[in-house]
Amino acid sequence: MTALIGAVLGIGVGLFLAGLATTALSDEGVRFAVPVGSLVAFTVVAAVAGVLAAMGPARRASRLDVLRALQYE
Repeated sequence: MTALIGAVLGIGVGLFLAGLATTALSDEGVRFAVPVGSLVAFTVVAAVAGVLAAMGPARRASRLDVLRALQYE
């Protein structure tokens, strides 16, 4: 979930800043274009990376005895 939130926020901020930059440079012939395929691919890669990164800690946590882990805290 954290990876997807980062991907969505990054895409949103990037599109906003790109819109500002292209508005400022529109008299120079720069136009705004959204690469939808690349953005979808980036989101899928971020989701897969998030799942892969979470597998190790989740596997280790599943092996812990709950009562012993709570007693430690």
